[in-house]
Amino acid sequence: MRLVVADDSVLLREGLVRLLSGAGHEVVASVGDGTSFVDAVVGCRPDVSIVDVRMPPTHTDEGMRAAVEARQRVRGTAVVVLSQYVESSYADDLLADGAGGVGYLLKDRVTHIDEFLDALNRVATGGTVLDPEVVAQLITRRRGPLARLTAREREVLALMAEGRSNAAIAQRLVVSDGAVEKHVGNVFAKLDLAPSDEDHRRVLAVLAYLRD
Repeated sequence: MRLVVADDSVLLREGLVRLLSGAGHEVVASVGDGTSFVDAVVGCRPDVSIVDVRMPPTHTDEGMRAAVEARQRVRGTAVVVLSQYVESSYADDLLADGAGGVGYLLKDRVTHIDEFLDALNRVATGGTVLDPEVVAQLITRRRGPLARLTAREREVLALMAEGRSNAAIAQRLVVSDGAVEKHVGNVFAKLDLAPSDEDHRRVLAVLAYLRD
């Protein structure tokens, strides 16, 4: 894969570059601020980009805003946002366009190299990956339409929010692929997500999970 890396910490940025290069990927740009990140995405058109939420000058949400802008300027560009802490509202912002190809991971996840690389691959191919810690904090916020879901359907939706495929969910829950397909179909129906050529229902279901 071709990647862009953006983090104001030189140590972490260079560490990511070495990790990704060692895994056989090509880092086409390595930058330290949001503006440079957007320029790199527009200029290099990477397969996936990695950006820190908090970037100069205020170290609040510049990285997130840069990620959203990059996705607006380069439609369909895949972005993984890294954060030191769980800030679920940022994940909501990232998923707002319903297009997929997004990830929100805690920086600690980078130390789990296989999981991190797997997440990058899933995002690069259009998947949506949320850190399990983000998902865990969202569990306590279920209201509204999600109240219609059964316990098993909520469990399936939580795993969908982590970016798991139906086959991976079946393996995790030790059930058949058909059972998972049925649960996913029930989730879509109960969240009033009708089939559409324009919207990715899996992403919209995760977005509903975040907003609830």
